[in-house]
Amino acid sequence: MKNLRDLNQTYQSLKRGLRIIEVIAAIGSSATLAEIARKTALPRSTAHHLLRALVEFDYLVQDGDARTYTLAPKLFRLTGRSWSREQLAEITMPFLDELSRRTAEGTSLAVLRDGVVTVIAKREPEGPVRVVQEVGARRPIYCTAVGKALAAWLPEQELDGIIRRTVFKRLTPNTITTPAAFRREMARIRAAGFALDNEEHIEGIRCIAAPVRDHSGEVRASLCVVGPKTHLPQRRLTQIRQTLFHAAGDLSVRLGYGSTEGTGKGLKRDTGPKNATLGQIKKKKGGLL
Repeated sequence: MKNLRDLNQTYQSLKRGLRIIEVIAAIGSSATLAEIARKTALPRSTAHHLLRALVEFDYLVQDGDARTYTLAPKLFRLTGRSWSREQLAEITMPFLDELSRRTAEGTSLAVLRDGVVTVIAKREPEGPVRVVQEVGARRPIYCTAVGKALAAWLPEQELDGIIRRTVFKRLTPNTITTPAAFRREMARIRAAGFALDNEEHIEGIRCIAAPVRDHSGEVRASLCVVGPKTHLPQRRLTQIRQTLFHAAGDLSVRLGYGSTEGTGKGLKRDTGPKNATLGQIKKKKGGLL
């Protein structure tokens, strides 16, 4: 009888734990203890106990400040799925907040889906002078830092397809206008670990972007700092670069990069090449990329 009772308790706990995972997945974003208890019809104490176990076994992640729960990278690694844009945007917001606070400039995250670069999350800085960004806005892949940072690590065949479909329209005097120049740019970005937009998309605006990887090791997004060129001279871009690398590395860790378990245990931060400098990737005619 005791063994049967223990088996029933194990079954009940497993059923409830899986139900919690299903509820959080259905919500599509983070969920509070109260929301989870209500949607699973569990007592708060029972839900809390199960949530702690799921966090301990790396199936959920708890935000220590907001006290909310989200799906952990381990689940995405096991199922071969990826975060939705909404989930990725929510995960990214604390990183954008911190990056904007540290740089005093605008920040954003962009993804590449079906050959289209789209901004899915952004944070604008305090102060009267800023670059206004819009969530959902599309960006040219060949003349924006976020676009180039996404393109640089694509498989060669996929990159070839994008280049064939791209119309290299000159938007400013600095815009890349040929496939050959774009390929050279991709090689420079891979060597340096980051991408720059030196008034290539919009005159007067500069941007620096770094790749963000997920549990698979693939580049899934690009994180950027953007501002007026008066705010981002070469010397300041050099200073911001390491801050950006750390933010992109930390976000990659949150998405499971560098761990076979897809968690924050024993992870490595991808901070880019130690010896890369802005001067190494200047255009032949001088100036920033």
